[in-house]
Amino acid sequence: MKKFILAILFLAALVSAPVMAVAATSTCQTIQSGALLNSANEVIETGFDSWGYNYQAHLFNGKYCDAYRNATWCQPYVNDDLAMKWNDAWLSNQDCDGDGKLDRHFGFANYIGSGAWLTNHQKGVYLDNNGKKQRWEYFVKIVAAPADAYQSGGIVYAADGSEIGPIIWGEFAVIQEVYNDTGTGDHGVLYVSPYSAGFGKYGPN
Repeated sequence: MKKFILAILFLAALVSAPVMAVAATSTCQTIQSGALLNSANEVIETGFDSWGYNYQAHLFNGKYCDAYRNATWCQPYVNDDLAMKWNDAWLSNQDCDGDGKLDRHFGFANYIGSGAWLTNHQKGVYLDNNGKKQRWEYFVKIVAAPADAYQSGGIVYAADGSEIGPIIWGEFAVIQEVYNDTGTGDHGVLYVSPYSAGFGKYGPN
């Protein structure tokens, strides 16, 4: 289904950047300083940039391909909409490790146990086999696995054995999925974590 393709592609881009644990400098650099760069080595400014990112507010609102600067491979999805929200642990709005980039999972060697979370809301239209316009919409919540969680059979489990959700990209779990599609008749929740679909239980220990 189209939603799974988009979700996987988006997650791959977010978590593929190299990460490292670095001791904090005495002063964190903010976006307002004008000294921080994005992944394209462009100066990050407050507010929404031309692609739809608002790093200060932890938001993205735009077309799906805008998230990838209109990359060639993304053109089949160029008309689809994408909205994202994330927290500091996923991608901070300041640099405290002194590398000139926004921090990811600051204070942790990787995302596990960091309390990082992301929401990804996608929607679009397509023509069905009869040439009729149909609409689809997909929403997903993703969290970093807690430090005391374990994985088995493609699922992340809490220390007490409760199911958190399907593993994604090794360090993360899906805790909620909602899909609506006028063409297929899909409507409502596809998955909800038995442990918790809220973010409060996934913070750092």
